[in-house]
Order: sequence, then structure tokens, then C-alpha cells
Amino acid sequence: MNRTRITRVGAIAAATALTIGGLTACTAGDNTGGGDGDVTITWWHNATADPQKSMWEDVAAEFEDAHPGVKVEVTGYQNEDLQRTLIPNALASGDAPDVFMVWPGGEVRSQAEAGHLKDLTDVLSDTISEYGATVKPWQVDGKQYAIPYTFGIEGFWYNKDLFAEAGITDVPKTLPELEAANKKLKAIGTSPIAVGAGDLWPAGHWWYNFALAACSTETLQKAIPALDFSDPCWVEAGELLQDFVATEPFQPGFLASSGQQGADSSAGLVANGNAAMELMGAWNAGQIGSLAPDATVPEFLSWFPFVSVPGTAGDPTITMGGGDGFGVYKDAPDEAVELLKYIASEDVQKRFAATGAGIPAHPGANSSITDPSLKLIAEGLAESSYVQLWLDSDLGPTFGNPLNQAIVNLMAGSGTPEDIVKALEDTAAAL
Repeated sequence: MNRTRITRVGAIAAATALTIGGLTACTAGDNTGGGDGDVTITWWHNATADPQKSMWEDVAAEFEDAHPGVKVEVTGYQNEDLQRTLIPNALASGDAPDVFMVWPGGEVRSQAEAGHLKDLTDVLSDTISEYGATVKPWQVDGKQYAIPYTFGIEGFWYNKDLFAEAGITDVPKTLPELEAANKKLKAIGTSPIAVGAGDLWPAGHWWYNFALAACSTETLQKAIPALDFSDPCWVEAGELLQDFVATEPFQPGFLASSGQQGADSSAGLVANGNAAMELMGAWNAGQIGSLAPDATVPEFLSWFPFVSVPGTAGDPTITMGGGDGFGVYKDAPDEAVELLKYIASEDVQKRFAATGAGIPAHPGANSSITDPSLKLIAEGLAESSYVQLWLDSDLGPTFGNPLNQAIVNLMAGSGTPEDIVKALEDTAAAL
């Protein structure tokens, strides 16, 4: 992420509140990019379950139909495998997919500076204009290197029925209220919160949110670009998490649980009524729905934002979030740019919104959001004073694994708040 990250991302909240009319939708029938020979485009994304997986397959087929001679090989991979292993290895080998998922912040900066990504500034200027401020987290030094398809904020996905059974009439707004709700949920024999610490990153997000609570906005704005973690607030974030873990809010065996794979994952536990809450990003409705017995989003599912922490320096109106975008490999054929143009079209974005898989990045597609929880997230995004990108993606690709491992070590009782800060400092020193 560039050094003006906070102010640019903050502008997204305002942008999402705008109604933009008069946009020209791109359709698969534009047929301006290929058709003059046999071309195969490879496209990697992170959708491993429906409805999003099938939707991307439909989009690829539509593009093929509109572009004779062009074949699109579309493949979905587990999110962390894709971003942490498959794409970095493919880029390093020089045999990367033509269109692939790109995270904002430090991730896109790293890939752009290494020369892996095609500059889309001119070739997709119309699309960039349609999206407005939403595309800025995927810019590096004023150039556009990827187009987002979803952007949302994090919060608690919860089971309204279990809350009612436990006698919880209002969703928690502060940490003490969350801890009180957890006690009531335990009293009815359910796990209050599910977390997939076995995948590291779902657990990491707990510390990220406590860091937003502990650190002032000014500290975040200065410390992250400078990779300076000397402010005591970073240790305080670990202390807050350590105290919270001591209240035993998570399901038994959470350290080995997956975040998204199977009925015993954290998303699966919520989907099947075996846990009351999960802290997760805006994409989680579709994930939970895919793991429910009838493979649909449960009626009991709803959402509320992360709680404030009294007595800390953080601004309670700041939220944490991020998005997924697609970039084009530097050596990809022109048809790959045309495919991305179609993926990013308002029509496809409206269909993405209608699936309930996430918040669309195209401002013109927000009206197609039908899922009640996603509507709550869209409102929360619009009300955010700033949106801090996920810390692991904002800091850059080398920070994710050591940071998240240190956080899980703390949650397991084998690490300290200071160890987390040391992991950050050691990673920064090795750059």
C-alpha cells in the first residue's frame, strides 16, 4: 500500500455512499479483444465453493462464447494457499497465470515493483473511472495495477437464534459487553466464538482489531508505512488479546481448527449452529452458506461490527477491512485485459452482489445487494471514518506468516505480546 493509504482508503467510505449513474456496462459481447486465433488465458481466484465458484466459471464461459478462439482456464484455490504460496511461486518462476488475484497495500506494491504486473492505467481507463476511489488501494505511484471486485469491512457473523436463546437482546458494542454475552452463551451450552487458528490468519485478525483499538489513528498512519513498531500500543494489542483469550471465548480445539474447510471449521461451526459467532470478513455469508446443511445462507445469520475497547487510544469509528482484486501478468495476451474488463463490468458486479458472496467494488452494483447482513456491512463501511487494510496485506507479503504465527503462539500460551512485536521488527529488519 502506498504511503497515503489511510486517507485514500478512508475516501472509499464516502465513495460507496455515492450514487453514480450513466455508466456504460461492459458485456461479454463487446468482442474487442480476441477472436483472431487460438489463445488460452489462465485465471486463478480464491473461490472454492458456490455460489462464487460457479459464477466465475459462468463468466469465463460467457467470455469464451463472445471471443471465438479464446479459451479461459479458470481455477479456484484456497485463499491462503493461493496468495502465500501458489502466486508467489508462479511469479518467481516466470510462468504465472494471466489473470490472478491481487491484494491491495503492500501486496500489490511488492508485485508491481518487481515488474510482475501489467500497468492498467490507460488500457482500463474507462473501468477505473467507473470505480472511483475504490480502486486507489490497488494503485502504486499513481498507476493502476489491479481492479477490485469486492471491498468490505470485518465484523462478527452471529446466530440470532442462539443470541435469543441466551437472552442477549442487543448485539455487543464494547468489549465488556462482548465478554458478558460470551458468559450467557456458555450458559446455554454453546461455544460463544469460533476461530480457525489452525490456518493462522483467522486468529491473526483478532490481534489486528485489538491493534486498531490500542493505537491512535496517527500512530497507524505513521508506523505502518515506516515499519516502526516502537509505540507501546503494539504491545498493548497483544495484552488485550491475551486477557481476552483468558476468558475462554473460543471453541474447544480452536488452535487446530480450519477457518473455512469443512463442517468442523470455524465457519462450519457457525453454519451448523455449533458456535454463536465468528470474526470474519465480508465474504463470510457465502462461506457459511456453503457449509450449511442445505447449502444456503442460514436465516439466523446476521452481522455486527467489531466492538470498541474502553480506555484505549483507538478511534472506535475506524474499521478494518480489505478487498480482493484481479491483476494481469506482464506477459499476458491482450485478451487477458479484455477478460478483466468483463469481470469488472457493472453487469458482472451486480451478479456478484446478488450471490451474497461479498460487497461489490463497483459503486453501481450496491443496489443489487440483497443479503441483509451484507447490507449491514455496506452501512458500516459508509459510516467508517477510515478503513485500515488488513495488517498482513498492508505491511506486505513477507509479514503475514511470521506475524500470524506469533499471534497464534500467544493464543496458545507459548508466546507473549512482546514476541508479536519482535516478529514484526525482525521481518522489517530482514527486508
